[in-house]
Amino acid sequence: MEVCPASTGGSIISEVTKTLVLPVAGMTCGACSARVGQSLSGLNGVVSAVANLATARATVIFDPSIVGLETFKATIIAAGYQISEVASTERDCGADVDEAHSSSWLVRDRSTQILGISAMLTTPIVLISMLPVLQFDGWEWLVAGLATMVVWGGGIGFHRVALRNLRRGTTSMDTLVTLGVLTSWVWSVGALLFDYGHIYFETAAVIVTVILLGRWLETGARDRSGEAIQALAGLLAKEAVLEDGSSVLVENIQVGMRLLVRPGGRVPVDGRVVQGDSTVDESMLTGEAMPVTVTLGDFVTGATINGHGPLVVEAVRVGAATTLAQIMRMVDEAQMTTSPVQRLVDRISAVFVPSVLLIAATTFVIWLLIGKPVVGGIAAGIAVLVVACPCALGLATPAAIMVGTGRGAQLGVLIRNAQALESTRHIDHVVLDKTGTITAGRMVVVSVVARDGVDSKKALQIAASIEAKSEHPIASAIASASVEHLFAKDIKVLPGSGVQGRVGDTEVLIGRADLFDPLPDELNLALNRATKSGHTTVVVGWGGEAQAVLALEDEVRSTSIRAVAELRDLGLELTMLTGDHERTARTVADAVGIDRVVAGVLPAEKVLEVERLQAAGHVVAMIGDGINDAPALARSDLGISMGTGTGVAMEAADMTIVAGDLRAVVDAINLSKQTLATIRGNLFWAFAYNMAAVPLAALGLLNPMIAASAMAFSSVFVVGNSLRLRSFQGRTVASL
Repeated sequence: MEVCPASTGGSIISEVTKTLVLPVAGMTCGACSARVGQSLSGLNGVVSAVANLATARATVIFDPSIVGLETFKATIIAAGYQISEVASTERDCGADVDEAHSSSWLVRDRSTQILGISAMLTTPIVLISMLPVLQFDGWEWLVAGLATMVVWGGGIGFHRVALRNLRRGTTSMDTLVTLGVLTSWVWSVGALLFDYGHIYFETAAVIVTVILLGRWLETGARDRSGEAIQALAGLLAKEAVLEDGSSVLVENIQVGMRLLVRPGGRVPVDGRVVQGDSTVDESMLTGEAMPVTVTLGDFVTGATINGHGPLVVEAVRVGAATTLAQIMRMVDEAQMTTSPVQRLVDRISAVFVPSVLLIAATTFVIWLLIGKPVVGGIAAGIAVLVVACPCALGLATPAAIMVGTGRGAQLGVLIRNAQALESTRHIDHVVLDKTGTITAGRMVVVSVVARDGVDSKKALQIAASIEAKSEHPIASAIASASVEHLFAKDIKVLPGSGVQGRVGDTEVLIGRADLFDPLPDELNLALNRATKSGHTTVVVGWGGEAQAVLALEDEVRSTSIRAVAELRDLGLELTMLTGDHERTARTVADAVGIDRVVAGVLPAEKVLEVERLQAAGHVVAMIGDGINDAPALARSDLGISMGTGTGVAMEAADMTIVAGDLRAVVDAINLSKQTLATIRGNLFWAFAYNMAAVPLAALGLLNPMIAASAMAFSSVFVVGNSLRLRSFQGRTVASL
């Protein structure tokens, strides 16, 4: 169990409240998580409680002076679920994700084995039962044996949950599955032994296997939802080096400790530089490729990467208070959501399941009261249960997801799960990150202006020769801009200013404009023009004077302009959200046709902007590629990650654009809408089928055999409706 600062949106709720994260076992559907959350919320002293099916955890904000851990345990057990016996400790939120991930995959491996065995046994059952040409003397006994293994082997999980619910006076879809399966099996066993009617072993076996398939698909989607936290946790340093050179575990670092961060090393915690000068790669935080120059007194963030110079950093924020831990918590909290479609199914199921049970029992009683044969009453009751068995409901979502995601993969669009599709029907505002999303995330030289009498190509060649051995993004861009390099030597970095070196006998300076004072008029004009255009500028000089001004920019992707136009054609409003400066951001936005720009924002501020748009009534899709985008991607109604970005962004997002082509976002939105519409259609017809078929079965107009056939047809219909998604045509020129 995890005890973390109680917060909502990063603010402390009260001085006396705490947040407790409890691992809950046994939740299998949205109704289960809702039941756990409602049970905990009803306790005196609980401010709020939410159970997350994806992570199998319940988060409780409570007053420890009123209620505590033992009460939570008793409440969860009373609701029919279990809680892991792990010592409660105060530590970083998101810890132990590796253990949780491994445990989750062990469970999934077991589910795969059960599904595989059930499917292998069910296949011959169906073939022999449905094809007379395969039937032989005594085939019923073979089918009975195989079906018994499926019903009591593969279906044992359903039966256990149904029994547990029965003991507590509740019902769920597992209850109906169990009754449908066992009724078909018991009837068939009796018919086989006493020869009083048709056998329905194939019905019992198919029900178990189909529902197992749906659960397996849903479990896989839920497992992947926790991988964003795992990827973020991978950025955490395990050890740090104290100023005296000794090692210390990161969890043992305390505020005020002085830490040595060597060149290329990762900053272990949030802190302040007390010695040294260097550059720090903050792309994981800001999303920008440009390293930031840091010196005495500057603040550095944990998990960022030090550049060329050693730093001594004094720890300011440690543990759960670090920026990365807060980002992890934001992603985790943002994923604490419940699917609207699943909520709808759960609400209907809450009425549907007991209604079917009542109808089946009433049917049997009425048949007896009107003097009909007992066997006829039993057959009618069984027909009600069989025809109402939720095979079509079990297939409605996973079938559409399988076909939709398969077609999406062909178009370079990876869709995470059904929840990723829920909100696309009403998406009306798209928020786009700049660097790595609209732009390519790499600097390029766009112009070289030399003073009178100086060859601009020669100036670029000299600059490229000096910068050729540097890994700095600006240096790499300059080095790449010239085909030929000259021999350079005596290269020295000038922290915060630039670099110097020698080409032949000439000493060369490259860097900020204040290295040269004054600038010639023509270079000063070029510098001002480039700065106003939002470009990054570098001055090159030799002989003690400035000779040329180089302008660089983050290259706009060639497909971004068309993609923005196509998003507008869908009637969507657009906002560019970036950690870059206002002037640079505005330049890029104008180039692609975006009017609204929010610049200079950090991860928490990106989340706030998404929340502001949502509070204003917008349904928001967020498109990004960096770690800094992960919280906003998770918080948005639809998170879309560029496949060329970081793994953390892709794990936090609902969709991933594999090729990094923004035009595929249009395909993603359209495909999502069509897939969601298919899911809704599947659910409608599944319920409509039951509403029409159950009364007919109750009236005795459907015998169990016809009822089983009707049930099978409903499943075939759902699959056929889902397969229509294979014909979806994307708008991008090329598909993968």
